[in-house]
Amino acid sequence: MSGLAFCRAPAWRWPGRAGAALRARLLPTLLPVLLLLPAWYYKHPLLFAWRHLEAALWLILPGVALWRWRRLGWLPRILLAAALLLAGGQEIVWRWQREAVLAAGPAMRAVGRHFVVGYTDFAEVAELAEKGLIGGVYLTQRNIRGRDFAAVRDEIAALQERRRRAGLPPLLVTADQEGGRINHLSPLLDRQPPLSELAQADDPGAAARRYGQRQGTALAALGVNLNFAPVVDLKPAERTEDDLFSNIPARAISAEPESVAVIAAGYLDGLQAAGVRGTLKHFPGLRRVDRDTHLLAAHLAASPAEMAADWLPFRALAGHAGSAIMLGHVTLDALDPERAASHSPAVVAGLLRRDWAYDGILLTDDLNMGAVYNLGIGQVAAQALAASVDLALVSYDPRQLYRALYGAATALQDGRITPATLAESERRLAGFFVAEPR
Repeated sequence: MSGLAFCRAPAWRWPGRAGAALRARLLPTLLPVLLLLPAWYYKHPLLFAWRHLEAALWLILPGVALWRWRRLGWLPRILLAAALLLAGGQEIVWRWQREAVLAAGPAMRAVGRHFVVGYTDFAEVAELAEKGLIGGVYLTQRNIRGRDFAAVRDEIAALQERRRRAGLPPLLVTADQEGGRINHLSPLLDRQPPLSELAQADDPGAAARRYGQRQGTALAALGVNLNFAPVVDLKPAERTEDDLFSNIPARAISAEPESVAVIAAGYLDGLQAAGVRGTLKHFPGLRRVDRDTHLLAAHLAASPAEMAADWLPFRALAGHAGSAIMLGHVTLDALDPERAASHSPAVVAGLLRRDWAYDGILLTDDLNMGAVYNLGIGQVAAQALAASVDLALVSYDPRQLYRALYGAATALQDGRITPATLAESERRLAGFFVAEPR
């Protein structure tokens, strides 16, 4: 059969009246089942790409179906009603929490300084910035697509000007420009090779400094002042089957901790010379993790003693001028089998703040990630700040900020986050931001 003849062939359909009757029976039965699952996940980060269709799909369709098929059996009717109530209830709660956040009461503003948020709508993020409900913004492809350098630079400058007029500290403006596979602000900024290539240089530390200064100069010209790099996880031997997004083998600098520390230190110095801070990530390290925390909870069974080599770059560079540490959503079973490092008091307040005497900035990986989001983003954000984490990141789905901020403000009001903890964090943030470049 020729391709043309195949294209013209009529699609197969159920024959005649019997087919029509079968379709009439199946559709009213299947639709409630198909709608129930996405209604359960209404406004979930995994469905962010379809956010503009959510209300139509999961609020209007069940109502239309109930009206259209008035003779439905009791079970399809119950399922449709459940889908409608699930989606509608979550929409109402989300809108109520959003309004509570935007009212900008004292508790909301007190915790707002500790959130970094992605954005798709300038007017929305500008309102949050002006009211003191965020401490920083996160730039990625969605902010630069179809725009030139000047337009993005001017937008960031406009946000900072609004902060100045409101009498608030400048925003942290963050990006994820690692080099190699992760160049989220390219092609607006030049793509640079992975830092791992510098391991072959005659002087890897000096080469890394030049690399960092070149990258930092471009970031600073755009208005970025904190970059989520370098990756100091040790390089695994291979990518695991369940790793869909992290791909640490392609992003890590080396399997040798000393080499990682040298190159990361040079890179941080280069960024700092350009006026940009860096971020060591992802503590406690992803080398031994066999799950992708973008989607699933992950555990490390190794003891702190067994993690000594993995932690060498973190320990060597903790407190390095102009750098922060990003906490991954990985559970250290030996210290806290219940909570991931990103919101664990045993890891944050115990291991890092007390045992390591680390007094620098700690920020979480994105709270939209599957490893923690399903625990309740408001609860996880509250636990992170209570444990003395300084910044909570809400980047992929920025409108989850309202849930996260509401949960943290509620925790402050009922005493789960203490004013003293926030005051110490404010001190660290103030010192981090005004640190002079080398």
